[in-house]
Amino acid sequence: MATTSDIKNGLCIEMNNELFAVVEFLHVKPGKGGAFVRTKLRNMKTGKVIPHTFNSGVKINVQRVERRPYQFLYKDDMGYNFMHSETYEQIPIPEEIINAPALMKEGQMVEIVFHVDTETPLSCELPPFVELEVTYAEPGVKGDTATNTLKPATVETGATVNVPLFIEAGEKIKVDTRDGSYSERVK
Repeated sequence: MATTSDIKNGLCIEMNNELFAVVEFLHVKPGKGGAFVRTKLRNMKTGKVIPHTFNSGVKINVQRVERRPYQFLYKDDMGYNFMHSETYEQIPIPEEIINAPALMKEGQMVEIVFHVDTETPLSCELPPFVELEVTYAEPGVKGDTATNTLKPATVETGATVNVPLFIEAGEKIKVDTRDGSYSERVK
């Protein structure tokens, strides 16, 4: 068992039979009264961030989590199927725990976070940026050069991304997986 003095960013703890990751923390020593630790905790299942305050010296239940490299193989009725890149073990993952399933193409490398004690997957994270080919985009109209004008484009995974007017079908673009926005054109 650890105490509140062991709290740091990224630490995974169990609280109310749920797993939480510490997003940020602050040790507070007021002039009057006892010290405490103010934290923001992210629920590992739902992704919701909640504030929580611990009194100083309180015992916390630290949980071990591991990040493992996996490769996306295919999607079927069981969910999304991944293969461990070193042991070749295959596992199905439900769509709810993947951060951007619409931007994932076959062969994509991802990191899956596992709870070590129970061997259950907690989340699946794509790299911050992925390169995708535009399969369909409306042609840009000559003279329509207003700044920051975007048009919808369909990429090879079937997702729709808003892109600048100069992007055409067949071009490769870099997409931010955190919010699904266009980042830049790949040369």
